[in-house]
Amino acid sequence: MLGFSIRSLWNRRFVAGLTVLAIALSVALILGVERLRDSARDSFANSAVGIDLIVAPRGNSVQILMSTVFGVGGTGTGMAWESFEWLEDRPEVAWAVPIQMGDNHRGYPVIGTDAAYFEHFRHSNGKPLALAAGAFFTEAGADSAVVGAEVAARFGYAPGAVIINAHGSGEVSFDLHDDAPFTISGVLAPTGTAVDRMVFVTLEGFDALHTKEASPSADPLDSAAMSAGGHEEPDGHQGHDNHEDHSDNEGEEARHGHEPDRINAVYLGLSDRTNVLGLQRAINDRTSEPLSAVLPAVALAELWEITGTAETVMRLMAWAVAFTGMIGMVVMLSATLETRRREFAILRSVGASPPHIFGLIVTEAAVLTAAGLALGLFLLALATLVADPFLSARFGLRLGFNFFGVRELATIAAIFCAGLVASLIPAIRVYRMTLADGLSVRI
Repeated sequence: MLGFSIRSLWNRRFVAGLTVLAIALSVALILGVERLRDSARDSFANSAVGIDLIVAPRGNSVQILMSTVFGVGGTGTGMAWESFEWLEDRPEVAWAVPIQMGDNHRGYPVIGTDAAYFEHFRHSNGKPLALAAGAFFTEAGADSAVVGAEVAARFGYAPGAVIINAHGSGEVSFDLHDDAPFTISGVLAPTGTAVDRMVFVTLEGFDALHTKEASPSADPLDSAAMSAGGHEEPDGHQGHDNHEDHSDNEGEEARHGHEPDRINAVYLGLSDRTNVLGLQRAINDRTSEPLSAVLPAVALAELWEITGTAETVMRLMAWAVAFTGMIGMVVMLSATLETRRREFAILRSVGASPPHIFGLIVTEAAVLTAAGLALGLFLLALATLVADPFLSARFGLRLGFNFFGVRELATIAAIFCAGLVASLIPAIRVYRMTLADGLSVRI
């Protein structure tokens, strides 16, 4: 019966092909939406592993998470370095990592930080950052940069390459900092997170980008040494321009090597995570500077609530396409019943019973659905191959060629069963038709 069904469909291959294509598109869309959703959630969750609190100027928690962890958006005017020192000296804090933002390199976010970032940042269930080549800041100068795997792969960067950053975020560049170039000291190994699409520079190097007195012929490191803060105050004076006169900061200098005037955010790791809510409350209630302390897991939950409606709409659209494909298959099989009446009569004359012909229609539907599933999986793999580099470069998402999980296999089985159920309508019609033809006397 299977061979006969395939030959029968081949005689109607144009209409059958359109039906298979409709089912294939629905399968690729349904599975693609689910895979993209899972990839986004995994990438976002893995990017914030090990960070107990993110502290930034007062603002929305989701915005703070997106800007500080994923390099999307900003945190406003920044926070004073004194606030970082206050946070670092808190007894609950095991480590603190300063973050500066606001620049980009050819569309990729530039992050100013220190060696503590590479020491404490974790991803993908607690894995530390690793180097694919070169060295971190601790083994290079203040004008060194460490680039993520995606940045290095896209532009062919390797240790020793010289890069120039620009002011602004995303594709927007307001001022090209060609007077303060950086030399790549290291390339990070792939992480599958937003880190892959970031460029990391030292705090001192980041400040050198914005030193107003720097001239094109001046050494950016000399300019940074003359102005440790690097950000011009409203009255035209640089903050913290003479560290020798600030003996209270000598210990801080030993720990960080440079004190910028302002930073954008701080990553905190606690010695005891049970103190996280108390510290969060203390930070939020601090009166000397309005700050927000964000729990990454809570901010992610808020983000999923915001995107939940869009995810539901995408799923409904995908299943609507699948439903349309099933309707198309029913229409195709039903529309050909009258023209196939002679075919069924011949089958009856050679001994085929109405249940046999009923099974023939169901088998044809099974073949169409199975072919649609196979083509849909092929289209999904092809779309993944094409879209994965783009999604990775633009959004830090990696779809990958993973094996199908339980949910995806259940979806495939549900679509196949739906195809069989949909075939019952034309199958019942042909059963009644052949039964009536067999009982009627024709002259």
